[in-house]
Amino acid sequence: MKQKLLLHVCCGPCSLHVLQKLQADYAASGFFCNPNIQPFREFEFRRLELAKIAEKFAWPMVYAAYDTREWFAAIRGLEWEPERGRRCPVCFRFRLEKTFLYAREHGFDVVASTLSISPYKVTAQINEQGLLLAEKYGIAFLPENFKKNNGFLISRRQAEALGVKHQDYCGCVYSKTEKLLRLRKMTK
Repeated sequence: MKQKLLLHVCCGPCSLHVLQKLQADYAASGFFCNPNIQPFREFEFRRLELAKIAEKFAWPMVYAAYDTREWFAAIRGLEWEPERGRRCPVCFRFRLEKTFLYAREHGFDVVASTLSISPYKVTAQINEQGLLLAEKYGIAFLPENFKKNNGFLISRRQAEALGVKHQDYCGCVYSKTEKLLRLRKMTK
């Protein structure tokens, strides 16, 4: 019998390759918990794109409530940190902790995250938070680097083939602002 794995999912496109890798060894369910994503229409866009994938592959998926208040409180004081800076591990920990809580309440054996498939994320930051939470909750964490062996590119191509749209920024208002500022500098 396969271990039950709860996969924190950041978005639909990133989940495709990760899910395929994990289903060989685990009974995987998804957990979409991303109160960092702003504005709400972007959150809803990502949730609906993920729902297409979950339905197509009959993949059990849980969608956590959208409540940004706790997330903003968690990252207070780190708002102007750059992408990949000190704000990101706090954000990762916040979302992974919600995942571990759900895993504990629903009898999962292992937690993992799609976050490490992104070339814009520092895998060591994600895995460090996951391993600390594994110790705290007594549930294993799978410290993966899903971007290895072209994981991100494979996932993007799979998403395109399925007609699932990929977003163009991390999700939080700060990463969006940083991206817009970079684009503005490039056009000057």
